[in-house]
Amino acid sequence: MVPTSALPRSPGHPFYAALNKLLAEAKFDAYVEGLCEPLYREGGRPSIPPGVYFRMLFIGYFEGIDSQRGIAWRCSDSLSLRSFLGLKPTESTPDHSSLTIIRQRLPKELIEQVFSFVLTMAFEKKLLKGKSIGVDATTLEANAAMKSIVRREGGGTWKAYLTQLAKEAGIEDPTDDQLRQFDRKRKGKKTSNDDWQSPSDPDARITKMKDGTTGFAYKAEHAVDLDTEIVVAADVKPADQADGETVKDTVVDAQGNLNDATKQECRITEVVADKGYHKTETLVWLGDRGIRTYVAPRRDTRKRRWDDKPEGWQEAHRENQRRTGRDKGKQLQRKRAERVERSFAHVCTTGGARRTWVRGIVEVSKRYLVTVMAHNLGVILRTLIGVGKPREWASMRGFLATCAALWLAILADLVAAGHRVAELASDFADQLLRPRWHFSTSPEAASSTAC
Repeated sequence: MVPTSALPRSPGHPFYAALNKLLAEAKFDAYVEGLCEPLYREGGRPSIPPGVYFRMLFIGYFEGIDSQRGIAWRCSDSLSLRSFLGLKPTESTPDHSSLTIIRQRLPKELIEQVFSFVLTMAFEKKLLKGKSIGVDATTLEANAAMKSIVRREGGGTWKAYLTQLAKEAGIEDPTDDQLRQFDRKRKGKKTSNDDWQSPSDPDARITKMKDGTTGFAYKAEHAVDLDTEIVVAADVKPADQADGETVKDTVVDAQGNLNDATKQECRITEVVADKGYHKTETLVWLGDRGIRTYVAPRRDTRKRRWDDKPEGWQEAHRENQRRTGRDKGKQLQRKRAERVERSFAHVCTTGGARRTWVRGIVEVSKRYLVTVMAHNLGVILRTLIGVGKPREWASMRGFLATCAALWLAILADLVAAGHRVAELASDFADQLLRPRWHFSTSPEAASSTAC
């Protein structure tokens, strides 16, 4: 028998303590428990509180862990994270299989409601304006391998397809090495999404990845408030859908999330995007809804024809081109390139969302949306306490320690030179405004002072 007083305890990480305080002020746990209550039944084994489930996924973002197994192991290994989850010293942390069961139980609509609740928290902190929206997309690596692709019709494998082509080319009973050489040298090689799919994840699409390779992926699209860097909409779509078409759904989702978060009519007035989103039909669609577009135009190799296009298309195209050429349009494009890309860097690169370990577009969307929630919470905390991730807290503490050491070193040198304490502060403040260290002292003191 070991008394609980003898068990190891942790004072908790200051960053996670600040995050818990923010969630407690907004009554986050009570809100998500009210939403999830109809999905749980009375009796049976005690379930994991919804607040603990969301906190564990938040930890995946803040610690840069992409898999649920890694999150479960990290939570069980760290006393400070156990304190963040609100677990007693004698309680065990949830298993990764429990996270899977809860994710499958919660519908996507419920996750979207929690996402809107986090936007409400940002609005109450005056971090949500929703006037100028930047839109961009990136690819997410799916949990599917190219070597296992099969035909959409018939389910034939890639090896069987190559064997048939090799026999037609005159190679009887080809070996695996001969098939690889034949596949490497043959002309007109294509792998179309219309013909091939992954047997383990049919929703994934074949596309070109960020590193130049070809693989199965999804497309994640962000709509970011360019004034505050809050992500107001994030959804996962098939990777083969064009940006000019998916932006419509993203703008509609962003408008609905803003209305739900602010509890009032909050109209988007400007949409900024790169040239991948330049489609005249989309420009007209946005203009009909009172939204000014700042979409970078594509470089046309030949003169465009407008006599076969509907009325208003040419005017929408030219108005967008004029707006992007002005100083305001260039400034908004710089903001988009900086802040929207930064959201992808935080969520996908350092947040662990670039590689997904779940399958199906709905499950991937739910998992990704929770990661974007954590990103928005990090933006709020960066405004309140100056840091948005635990790593930033450690680097800031090191910076403050360096400044304090520099302060003490300067004070020690000046006191040793015989200066009064009152002159110390004024001299040091004066030196901050100069490009070099220079002390106006007597020749005797100057000779004995080295700085």
